[in-house]
Amino acid sequence: MTYLMSFFSDIKTRPTVINSLAIVGFITLITLGISLAVYSSRYVPNAIGSLGAAAVSLSQIFTSAEPTLTVVPTDSTTLLPFGDMSSTTDMQSASAPADTTPKNPAARTAGEKTSTTYQIGGATGATPTSGLPDLTVSINAVGYLTTASADSFIASSTVPAGSRPAVNFTIKNIGAGITGAWRFSASIPTQSAYIYQSQSQQSLGAGDSIEYTLGFDQSNKGTDQMISITANFDHTVGESNTNNNSAATKITVLGS
Repeated sequence: MTYLMSFFSDIKTRPTVINSLAIVGFITLITLGISLAVYSSRYVPNAIGSLGAAAVSLSQIFTSAEPTLTVVPTDSTTLLPFGDMSSTTDMQSASAPADTTPKNPAARTAGEKTSTTYQIGGATGATPTSGLPDLTVSINAVGYLTTASADSFIASSTVPAGSRPAVNFTIKNIGAGITGAWRFSASIPTQSAYIYQSQSQQSLGAGDSIEYTLGFDQSNKGTDQMISITANFDHTVGESNTNNNSAATKITVLGS
């Protein structure tokens, strides 16, 4: 009899225990959810931001292979004033002997001195413009930027802590043809393994070149950080030689 009473008592109290456990579990889940939301709002954006694409600074200087001709008149170049003359005077001047009497210098007005530059086309010995282009890459120096501008480049094999690593390089068309639009890419040692792909670049004639300075942030720290540049990486330009389209170098980035 005692056993039966204990059994029925357990049956009556069991739903109460189950409900209590359910309430405790629900409160625990709510607490964990709030804690996770607070953690995400404080730390996740920073983690995601540190893995974002690096900011790249780029400057360039175009050099044309076309020779130029500059014409500068001398100071002795003069323009004589013209006045109204009657037909009678014209006939008399035509029949009269030349007047050798020195003219009054005050009656002469000096012309304006000018300087003009002209492109020379078809010059002897000029590089022919028919045939295929050939883009080459040469790395001039590595270093760092003192500001966000690529114009603040300082050549150095070691980048101080907190500075932006940078590379100065030249892409030149040593072929005989014109490139048309083209692009280049740069593999840079950033924390997110970023590869920069340039916008379309201006066409290069035979012998033309462009010097670039490219800087970036979020760099990896340490020695032998690799930087490589590739011209015409997407092969949109038909070239006579593609074995010289890339160049690479290493740089040391200080910091922890």
